[in-house]
Amino acid sequence: MKNLFLLLLAFIAMPFSLLAQTTVPASEVIARINRGERVTYKNVTITGALDLTQLQNKTLVSTNNKGKDAVSPQREYLSKVTAPLTFENCTFQGDVLAYYNPDNLEDEKPQPMKRDQKNEIFNTDFEAAVTFANCVFEGKTAFKYSTFKDAVSFAGSTFKKEALFKYMKVQETVDFSKAKFLGDATFKYVKFPEAARFSGALFEETADFKYAEFKDGADFQKARFTGLADFKYSQLKGDVTFAGATRTGDLDVKYATVNNSKPGSSLIEVAK
Repeated sequence: MKNLFLLLLAFIAMPFSLLAQTTVPASEVIARINRGERVTYKNVTITGALDLTQLQNKTLVSTNNKGKDAVSPQREYLSKVTAPLTFENCTFQGDVLAYYNPDNLEDEKPQPMKRDQKNEIFNTDFEAAVTFANCVFEGKTAFKYSTFKDAVSFAGSTFKKEALFKYMKVQETVDFSKAKFLGDATFKYVKFPEAARFSGALFEETADFKYAEFKDGADFQKARFTGLADFKYSQLKGDVTFAGATRTGDLDVKYATVNNSKPGSSLIEVAK
């Protein structure tokens, strides 16, 4: 009878255990990062905003005067993720932030701020491999200015809102193959030192690769562009392919080069 009672309790508790395994608060992820742990999650929903700009190792890295009219000098803070991050088949319900500028909150009405809060920028660097495989980002993603010292992958992931990678610095491979960008995708000024993979990616809004540099190959095979494909001033070198890529929006390749040659409008074929 006692064993039967214990078995019944275990059966009743099982749904709660499963729930705990499939829903994870962003604060738990941050706590593990702060402890320097390798972070791995599969098939879970991350609740709340995952703000990587306010880690315990955050330091003030620079203070710049921005002119006579500045309320206060601009202060730049840097947080560092020191261990590998791996998320597979995860859903992020809130924003995922590795960059934050409280003076530049897009899509929100300007709010009055305290004087000591102005002219602050918060960035995050990643010292180990970062993987977001087949994940769904329901909020904004911001990795502007972030440095990735190891391989980074967002392969198969869906970005429902703006994906901001402007000025991102990478030192190893980058994989966005089969990613879906349902909002603007900004890779402006990014320098890719190794082959960058965007094969099979979908860009529903503006795909901004303006001034981007692909130094050792770019794979855009079967990528689809339904908004503006902006490659103005971009430089693509090495094994560059847009085979099977299609567009229904405009293409801007003004001043762009592919292996030192000027590409034409046929770089990305118009979808039939």
